[in-house]
Formats: sequence, structure tokens, C-alpha cells
Amino acid sequence: MRTVTNINKDWAFSLSAKEIPSSFPADWDELNLPFTWNGKDGQDGGNNYLRTKGYFAKTLTKEELTANDIAYIEFQAVNSTAEVFFNGKKLTTHHGGYSTFRVKIDNADIKDENLLVVTADNSPNDFVYPQMADFTFYGGIYRDVNLITVNKEHFDLDYYGTPGIKVTPEKDGDKWEIEVEAFCEGEVKFAIYDAEGNKIAEKTESGKNPEAEFEFDTVHLWDGLSDPYLYTAEAVLIADGEEKDRVTARFGCRTFNIDPEKGFFLNGRSYPLRGVSRHQDRPDIGNALLPEHHREDIDLILEVGATTIRLAHYQHSQVFYDLCDEKGLVLWAEIPYISKHMKNGIDNTVSQMTELVTQNYNHPSIFVWGLSNEISMGGSADESLLKNHRILNDLCHKMDKTRPTVVAAVTMAEIDSEYVQMPDVISYNHYFGWYGGTTDMNGPWFDDFHKKYPGRAIGISEYGCEALNWHTSKPTQGDYTEEYQSFYHEELIKQIADRPYLWATHVWNMFDFAADARSEGGEDGMNHKGLVTFDRKYKKDSFYAYKAWLNPEKMVHICSKRYIDRVEDETRVTVYSNCDEVELFANGVSVGKQKKGKYPFFYFNVKNVGETTLRAVAGELSDEAVIRKVSEPNPDYILKEEGAVINWFEIDAPDGYLSINDPLGDIWATAKGKIVLLGTVMSLLKKMKAKKAEGGKAEVAGFDTEGMKVSKGMINKTTIGMLMGFSIKRVCMMAKGIFTKEELLDINKKLNKIKKK
Repeated sequence: MRTVTNINKDWAFSLSAKEIPSSFPADWDELNLPFTWNGKDGQDGGNNYLRTKGYFAKTLTKEELTANDIAYIEFQAVNSTAEVFFNGKKLTTHHGGYSTFRVKIDNADIKDENLLVVTADNSPNDFVYPQMADFTFYGGIYRDVNLITVNKEHFDLDYYGTPGIKVTPEKDGDKWEIEVEAFCEGEVKFAIYDAEGNKIAEKTESGKNPEAEFEFDTVHLWDGLSDPYLYTAEAVLIADGEEKDRVTARFGCRTFNIDPEKGFFLNGRSYPLRGVSRHQDRPDIGNALLPEHHREDIDLILEVGATTIRLAHYQHSQVFYDLCDEKGLVLWAEIPYISKHMKNGIDNTVSQMTELVTQNYNHPSIFVWGLSNEISMGGSADESLLKNHRILNDLCHKMDKTRPTVVAAVTMAEIDSEYVQMPDVISYNHYFGWYGGTTDMNGPWFDDFHKKYPGRAIGISEYGCEALNWHTSKPTQGDYTEEYQSFYHEELIKQIADRPYLWATHVWNMFDFAADARSEGGEDGMNHKGLVTFDRKYKKDSFYAYKAWLNPEKMVHICSKRYIDRVEDETRVTVYSNCDEVELFANGVSVGKQKKGKYPFFYFNVKNVGETTLRAVAGELSDEAVIRKVSEPNPDYILKEEGAVINWFEIDAPDGYLSINDPLGDIWATAKGKIVLLGTVMSLLKKMKAKKAEGGKAEVAGFDTEGMKVSKGMINKTTIGMLMGFSIKRVCMMAKGIFTKEELLDINKKLNKIKKK
């Protein structure tokens, strides 16, 4: 029978090795897996984390390798290109850092003591995805490594990390048909078990990749969060009357459809998909997670009330998929075909998609296969890009006839393009109200799409804004305060709640995550759009906005607890609650009661005198916070960027006159402002061109603009409206290092002479 042994312990590691060692390298560092060498430098900013080849070595005994007839080594993720050597012999090369692959050990190569060497290479190239994206590509062996031994008669271990068994439950009229396919050759005993472990059906079939079909009049449905019921399919390979190998797979019986007008339906009832996206990394350990990290993430996602998760932007751990099956979360699974199409990368997208579908087909939590993310940044008319999408779309439909395909399109992607119209359903990444534009642009944009294409299901694959421990009573776009993030998500929740046709919506992001190219918000190397901090220790106020909206468990939360010192005589206090009524007390005196309206947000005006203890009461629940009257703003609450070209307190902004803090749209609205703005744009373009000519990089928000193309279709009302929401200061923050402080102050002086319209 098959044995599976985890071999994470007692590896040697080197970043300085130049060749494959012939014996165990005693002078290398000792470590246990999982491991990445970018746990520090991939999170500290500068876009200079080490992208290189790392060497891992381990000894294996003959006894370990010959427990059965054949031995395989299973790697659950090595980023991003792996080479595997056994006793100096190269066994395989695997391109793709997020999926399982296996290598077979030739018995003739096995000695009494054996040396396994693995190289992990996250160096840049032009054919393995991802290469350009807003997250860190951690190098290393960051998931489990297992030794699998099997008899010569065994279920397939060679095809793209297959589990060896494929289960397809489908409803046919009033009956359920469950097809179980085993990847082997010979006689197979199939069985179905219920969640309690009782065998409820069995069959024996023979041949090449035998299949068994089971029919049931009734089944216990996998019914989302309320009842995620799981069956187990088992396949036992028989040869010479003996059991030779056994594989199992959990599965769920469910029906679903995506209605362009009414949204998502699960098992015949409306089931709104409202949730989050997830990046997996953590402080210091990057992607090298342990099972308890995945469980903590699931618990937090369930607490916020999400019904769905978009697993961005790559294949996640089987531990996490299993948890989603068990908890009833609806998943969007995708490959890292992202940001920049590479003509040499088509084969890699095919192999990564094949792995994604093959390895995860049985998970009932997965409902859609994601083809790409924001891949049209350089335009969507490129024939190579379109060919790539046709191939992937057809591949998914061929491998899985039960799930639709989806694309996450960037704002500028033309809605009429083949790229947008090709997948079964479409979602857009929109950041109106953060990267330009205003929050109120979101809903109308989707209404316009829905009106033009009423037969196309449309959703939101990303939306969000960044927040750190900065605070203000006058939140504005781009200030990185917790208060602006709260305002942003309140507004988006209102717009989403009023549009049931949105088939799925996913907040970007559930957790802050590392993006080493970033330099925003006062902490380099991070994307701070999470509802929860990178270390999972602090739930931002926006977390509670969603909890109040989505989680039926009664709650009450006072916002801005970290914003104590306030200068105004009267301040606004925001409370989130899903209770019918909230009463706020200030130092024990009632400020007033409010009935819940259409949305779970309550706003109170409170006199700010001395120190005030606030207490929000909703039924038997309560929450407390403290505010304090001060004469001057607390500088600890205000963003001061280290290394920034210019900070807020250096900018003169006289009342009634323009400044570089004002949106481009306000500047453009004045005749003299147009002149200043056009001159600034011309200067910006000239400086970026000069920087390129000098061999440098002209980067915007950490992305090299090399190869970026702007097509005619990308210049439309949407993108113009979005751009007009940026301030000159914000543009210069994103295009870091283009203007000096003196140049920006000179632009500001010119604007200060122009009255606002």
C-alpha cells in the first residue's frame, strides 16, 4: 500500500552555491521547510529583494525510498522554477511557483545513502508567470515536501500533480448522477461514503482509467455557509486479488447558476456572493505558512461574514482549499497570468492552468476558473494576448464542463473588446475613489455596463483603498487614514447593496500584504488595502463595516478608537451595528438613539470637551472608546513619509485657491489651471523619457512603464474621469523621483494664484 511521509525536516540550504554538490554539504545552513529567503527583504520596500537561485539538499536512506516498489518526491510549491537532482542526476525542471509537482525516483539510482538536491529560482525571466505584479515573489520551498512510495500498480502520480481520482456530481432532472473516474489501469473498487463515514454505494469497474457512475434519488446538498456537507469518494486498485493502492476525494453536491439580472444562485436560491480577496503571505515568513496560519485566515474571513473568496493571484495551499470546502465558502481560483502579457509565456499559462484544474477539480468550494488578472494593462487588442485567452478558455471548458471561466479586467479594458467578452462571466477591478475618480463613480459604471450588456454577468473583482494608523476628522482621498478607508467602504457597500445583479464582489484585500516595489502610506514594501493588518492582529474599522453588513451575528462597534486627540469642538462618531437600534452615551449621558436605516451605519455628533468616554449600546451589546479635546493636531496621526519628495505640511493651500493637493479635474476646470496642468504633464513626460534614456526606470506605483501601451479604446469617459480625481501630489507620489521638491513647490506657487471655480 501507498505510504506518504513528510520530509520537511533536516535540509541544508545555500544562496552562494554555484553547482550541485556530490555529497551532503555540511557547511550549508541547516533548516526545516517550509522556507523562503525573502521573508525580510521581500517586505521592506525598495523593490530590491533577492531574486536568485537557492540550493536545498537532503539525505534519504535506501530503506525510506524502497518501502514499496516505486518512490516519488512530491513538492507542493517551489517558487518559481525548480530543478530536482537525485544523486547528481537531473530528474526534472518545473516552471510555476504555486502548484504541486512530483518526480519519480529510478530504482537503479538508489544507493544506501542518497542525496536529493533542489534548486528554487525566482530570478526574472520572460516565460514564467508572474513577472510583473503588485506582490512579492518569494523564492524558496515554501510548502510541504513528501516522499510517496507505491506498488508498481498504482494510481497516476505523474500527470500534473493529479490526486488520481476525479469526481463529478451533477443533477439530472430529479436525480443526482455522480461520476467517479480513477486514473490507473486495472480493476478498481469504487465506493461513496457519507459525512459520517457510512458506505452508501459501491461498484467495481475495470480498464484504462475506469469510471463508475452512481445514481441517487436524493442527496445531502453542499449548501454554502449554512450546511457545507461533504461526501467522500474512494477508489481501490486491485491486482492478483490484493489491494494495491487507494485514493480518496471529498466532494459536494450542489447546483448553481449566475443570472445576469439577479446574481448568483446556489441550489436554486439567491445566494449573494459578497466577500474578499486573499493573499497568503505573513511577516517574516512570506508564503512559508503552517496549517494554523490558514486556519486563522479562514476564521477571520468567516467573522467578517464573507460568502466568497477570490484566491489571488495564484494557486493556494490544499490546506486552504480543504478548509473552504469544510466551511462552505465559494471560491474563485486563478493562475498568476497577470499585469503583463509575455509572448514567451503562453506554454506556462497552459501548464499552470492544467495544474490548477487537475489538482483542484474535486473541491466543491471552487465555482469559477480565473483566466487572468489585469493582463490588458498594455492594451487588450494584442493578438498574442487574445490567442492566449482563447487557449485557456477552451482548455478550462475541455477539462471541466461544470464551471464557468472568468477574467478580472482592469478599469481601462474596453467593455466591447473580445478579451472582455470571451469568458463566461466578467468582473472588473475598479478603484474609483482611490486611484482617481470618486467613490460615486463605481455604481453608475456598472449600471452602464449592465444596461449595454444585460445578458452578461458582471461583478467586482477588486475594490479598496489603503489605511494605516493615520487619522483625521476630514478624510480625503489618498490620505491613508483609517477614516477615509471607512468612508470608502461605507460608500461601496451602499452601492453594491443596491445592485443585486452584481454576480460577485470581492474586497481588495482581506489582509495587508507585501509588495516590495511599493512606497506608500509611510511604510515601504506593503500594500495596506487589507481589512486586517499584515500580522492579523488588528481589524481595521472597515472590517467591522462588512461584519455589520454581512455577518448575521449581532454586533456593535465604535469606529476610530485609535483617534483619541481631536481639535474640533464637535466631532462625528461613527458606529457600525446590525442591531435595530443604537444609543450613544458620552460620559454616561445619552447623545441620542438611532434606528437602523437601509445600511448598518450610524452617525452621531458629539461635543468634544475634555476627555469623553463614548459607549454605544445596542440591546445587550455595547462598545467603548475615548476621545480627548486638544488645541493642536496630534502629529502622530498625520502621515509623514520618510524619503518623500514633499509632505503635506510643506504645501501652501490657501482657502479658495488651487494647490497641488487639489484634484486634476478642479484644476482643469479653470482656464489658468489648464495652462499649469498641461505644462506639468509635458514636463512629466519629458522627465520620464530622459530617465529611460539614462538607463533608469520610469515607474508608476512600483511598475516599470516599459512596454505599457495606451490604446484608443482605453481613452474614454471612465479613464478620463478616473484620472481627473488624482491630485498632482498623488501623481508625483506614484511616479516617484520624477519631480524634485523645489519643482513641486514651484508648481504649487503657480496654482496658489488661481481661484477655484
